[in-house]
Amino acid sequence: MLQACGNKEYKPREIVSETDVCEVCNMSIVHEDYAGQIALKNGDYKMFDDLGCLVEYMEDMDNDNLGQAFIKDGGGKDWVDVKTASYVYDKETWTPMSYGVIAFKSEGAAKDWMSEKKVGKLLSFADLEDFKWGVHH
Repeated sequence: MLQACGNKEYKPREIVSETDVCEVCNMSIVHEDYAGQIALKNGDYKMFDDLGCLVEYMEDMDNDNLGQAFIKDGGGKDWVDVKTASYVYDKETWTPMSYGVIAFKSEGAAKDWMSEKKVGKLLSFADLEDFKWGVHH
């Protein structure tokens, strides 16, 4: 029987706070509003407590095994694709590992947050590849 070829749809999974730890820093994922994850093509998931840890892991991983990566949006309610999200950096903005970068579903949502807080620099995913990660640089 032939199966149709096509792109597999990857979905984020729920955080299991009792057992999930960050692949990079080995910290428990206590602050789920900042969590990230990578769905691998083999069905496994890699979990992260901060966007900076997720990006660091992606830089070192074999992209042939990458299905899709997700990060919680600035409100901590929805998972968004890391490659299509918009980001805001502010060195004073708290994140679990002090990277100071938070994700938003859209550029408009990121700009609204920046306008309300009166801080921040707007970034895209491409900007994160060579970004100077605050205290981690």
